[in-house]
Amino acid sequence: MKVDVKNFIGYSAGIITGIAYGLNPLFAVPLMRNGASIEFILLFRYAFAVLLLGIFLLARGQSFKVSWGQFWVLLLLGLLYASSSVFLFEAYNYIASGLATTLIFLYPVFVAIIMVFLGVAPSRQVWFAIFATFFGVAVMACENSSQSVNFTGVCLSMASAFVYAVFIVIINRSGVIKNISSYIITFYSLLAGVVIFFIKTAFSEMPAIGVIDICGFGNLLGLAIFPTIVSTATLAVSTRKIGATKASVLGVFEPITAIIVGTSVFGEVLSANIVAGISISIFAVVFMIVSVSAKKDG
Repeated sequence: MKVDVKNFIGYSAGIITGIAYGLNPLFAVPLMRNGASIEFILLFRYAFAVLLLGIFLLARGQSFKVSWGQFWVLLLLGLLYASSSVFLFEAYNYIASGLATTLIFLYPVFVAIIMVFLGVAPSRQVWFAIFATFFGVAVMACENSSQSVNFTGVCLSMASAFVYAVFIVIINRSGVIKNISSYIITFYSLLAGVVIFFIKTAFSEMPAIGVIDICGFGNLLGLAIFPTIVSTATLAVSTRKIGATKASVLGVFEPITAIIVGTSVFGEVLSANIVAGISISIFAVVFMIVSVSAKKDG
């Protein structure tokens, strides 16, 4: 059987993106439990990522030169990526983190809607995968049905999802940056985030650093490598290989990974609702991959 290398790379990168980003709680929760503020965590997550990626690119002899037109698009991507993080973390102040993380997975629906406005309609198989994924995530969210839901928190989570959807579409559709490597896109996006979070931390009334020992430093490094460098770079690869809509659906591996981390590392209860939601979501992703689309979609 002949393997489509482009699709294989695109789907693999999309799955890696979800898994890597889903490792956020593995590194962030211990830091927050030790008193580190959200601003501090995000600042050093992005700063370490920029430093490590910058060293890697210098070692490869990669040129950092971009045109002014490309610079402004990259700055916009950085603002969107950082804003998505801020909205999500702020939502944690109003609603349960599990519900907030679940709601952000409205972004495949937002991606599909944006792509429709751009004249790129997904196939029926992809539409089915989108809504099946959304249904699966909604089933996972039923775990929080007994708790009161704050409207502000829900809006912040949905804002995070929408901003992230715009980020994905720009990477996929912008002709200005189409010839820029995924690494450079990642570098400048993260660099913009460093500036944003530095300003936010500097103007914070009581920036809390918390207890940063060897383990804490390792957690900061882990945040920089996996949920930041790896996830952003593979996202750029995935969207360019298989399109923004399919890449966004593969992001369902993020909540699945976060749930596995929560149950295996932090001892959180794995309920029937979560198991059912995971099963539905995995089915949707597998269906999308094995289905043969009658026409090319975004």
